[in-house]
Amino acid sequence: MKAGARKQRRSHGANRCGSDSGQVAIEFLGMAPTIIVTLVLLWQCVLLGYTYTLAGNAADEAVRAGTAADPGGREAACEQAGLDKLSAAWRSGAAVACHTAGGYVTSDVSLKVPVLVPGLIDFPVTVPGHAGAVEEATH
Repeated sequence: MKAGARKQRRSHGANRCGSDSGQVAIEFLGMAPTIIVTLVLLWQCVLLGYTYTLAGNAADEAVRAGTAADPGGREAACEQAGLDKLSAAWRSGAAVACHTAGGYVTSDVSLKVPVLVPGLIDFPVTVPGHAGAVEEATH
């Protein structure tokens, strides 16, 4: 075999076997599930954090209403105010409890954390929110 023919055959084989054509597509397809799972987990963390924010805000609203209400209807006003600002997705699994003792009003709110889409499925874990304030003087 001539040296030129051998060189030509070698270069032809190198093009066929050493080509990176399509490699990026294959690597992307391999990484796509990892990227999707990472985005889903990040979204779930956002929902968890938002639920903590909602629970704290609902407890603050409840105790604020409880301190301003008449002593006879204080707990009912407190519980209603705790639920008022929540959207339907979080209100369905919410529990609001208000207590008055020694001139101090406290509110405890428990919200369920939704799974990916609020309003469809909730985790069996609840997120707590707690607030307290001194009763306002009534004249």
